[in-house]
Amino acid sequence: MDKKYYITTPIYYPSGSLHIGHCYCTVAADSIARYKRLRGYDVKFLTGTDEHGQKIEEKAKAAGVTPIEYVDNIVTGIKQLWKDLKITNDDFIRTTEERHEKIVQKIFTKLYEQGDIYKGEYEGKYCTPCESFWTETQLVDGKCPDCGREVKLVKEESYFFKLSKYQDRLLKYIEEHPDFIQPESRKNEMINNFIKPGLEDLCVSRTSFSWGIPVTFDPKHVIYVWLDALTNYITALGYLSDNDEEFKKYWPADLHLVGKEIVRFHTIIWPIMLMALDLPIPKQVFGHGWLVIGNGQKIGKSFGNYVPPQEYIEKYSLDAVRYYLLREVPFGSDGNFTEESLVNRTNSDLANDLGNLLSRTVAMIEKYFDGVVPEASQDDEFAKSLKETINNSIADIENYMDKLEIGKSLESVWNIISRANKYIDETMPWALAKDESKKQELATVMYNLAETLRIVSVLLRPYLAETPSKIWEQLGITDNTDWEDAKTFGLLKVGTKVKKGENLFPRIEVKPKEEVKDLPKKEEAPKSNDYITIDDFEKVKLKVAKVLEAEKVEGSDKLLKLKVSLGNEERQIVAGIQKYYEPSELIGKKLVIVANLKPIKLKGIESCGMVIAAGDGDIVKVLFVDDLVKEGEDVH
Repeated sequence: MDKKYYITTPIYYPSGSLHIGHCYCTVAADSIARYKRLRGYDVKFLTGTDEHGQKIEEKAKAAGVTPIEYVDNIVTGIKQLWKDLKITNDDFIRTTEERHEKIVQKIFTKLYEQGDIYKGEYEGKYCTPCESFWTETQLVDGKCPDCGREVKLVKEESYFFKLSKYQDRLLKYIEEHPDFIQPESRKNEMINNFIKPGLEDLCVSRTSFSWGIPVTFDPKHVIYVWLDALTNYITALGYLSDNDEEFKKYWPADLHLVGKEIVRFHTIIWPIMLMALDLPIPKQVFGHGWLVIGNGQKIGKSFGNYVPPQEYIEKYSLDAVRYYLLREVPFGSDGNFTEESLVNRTNSDLANDLGNLLSRTVAMIEKYFDGVVPEASQDDEFAKSLKETINNSIADIENYMDKLEIGKSLESVWNIISRANKYIDETMPWALAKDESKKQELATVMYNLAETLRIVSVLLRPYLAETPSKIWEQLGITDNTDWEDAKTFGLLKVGTKVKKGENLFPRIEVKPKEEVKDLPKKEEAPKSNDYITIDDFEKVKLKVAKVLEAEKVEGSDKLLKLKVSLGNEERQIVAGIQKYYEPSELIGKKLVIVANLKPIKLKGIESCGMVIAAGDGDIVKVLFVDDLVKEGEDVH
């Protein structure tokens, strides 16, 4: 088995500071790199910056500095941001480094000498911010199809790369390697929108600006962006240098992780360049979606919605930010970023689910066993179910990570956490502690909870940078923290001393919204048996609740038992909706409940609230609410 793994992010364009959307891509790549290392792979993880071009030249001039001074300042900030996010990249390539520039010049000369690059004249519409030329048919309302900005007519002498020569070969390669472009929608877009309509030769040099790598045999030309930028993936490995051991070892790349807006360059221009150089094609290019602000707007200073990512880290913690980026957005799709949803995720998943599980477990071991992990005895049905969930979830995690479904893999980790919290409710250790004859049973529960947390801490290592070690510290763990150790239940040593520490994720208290002033005076409602007053309505407390667990009530074909979160509390509700919903359909959904209904018992189960639904006996639909609304909010 080939145990090397070479993963790259795009190299970011340092025309300005990076935002949370850039962090999304890099944190995702970091989680994959961490995971592969844990699975025993020799990982090479590359990121960097793409520093040449007309846009940088113009920005530097406007700032009154040289281009290299301009980018040096921004690149320092980017490196610090990756440090703050604890990104584990093995290399950082700058296209202004000598190791890159010299090899790019060699590649350009090689392609020219073999006839794949030729001199001509270019005339076309050019978008400076995107560093892209466009034909009239590609423009949208006369503007750049990528960014919507104005384009200008450019006419100058240029060198061209023969993309058209390799069109059929590329199409054949993509068809024979169905996993090369992912997700599938990106592949179809590349084939139908770009390759099959016909590829035009690519402009690869410019004379109208000077901030770039000079063509050695024609110095008035600088090498244009994509031939310069894309080759970073092999120049960083030492291709065509005296020290090419890493290139021989790691190429071809296993994964290029890129934003969807540059999939075209990575799946058309880049593989054709490699074909011309007679080099292997990367195994996969994955085009992830954009992280956008809640209203669907892209993030950036020009949109007035830019917040330095470090502010989120300082405000909410590093792992809260990492978890949110990885968990909230289905990888490959666009996703909304809102501070409110970050807070909700942190409170619900990290504080309530994981943090409380650790603090409750450690506190009970300290209370009932003087802080020493006791020995477990024979499993009961609850323990067997817990272990089954762990085994199944680990298999799911590995399957999802192999398919780059990072959010789903984290969801599988949380399946274990949720099952462990349920295990506490099932076994009721506080009740066992009151009966001396149940001491061994209590010991088993405590051991199983502590061991589950050890396993969870291992499974979190690819995603969270600081939390696993904090869990180990409270559990007194110093070993058995490798990936394979998560697959064996029972490695936590009996007699280990636990020590309660600070909350992993203190609950974030959100200030209530300001009350609306100068409300209109209440109007008297018409006298009718069908009307109620606003005072009557205000007696009913409607709240948003998130479903944590759902199961059918034994002996009933109508009732479901739900465990719901109201933000600062959890409740049990019995609802007559079994005919209309499978329990799994409801988990994670947010719905509306009557929160101040007097508790009643249904089938002997206490129900503290009522689910709001609409419909007749044939069709009944629960009233769900948008995920952006946090649990516990009043419905009014």
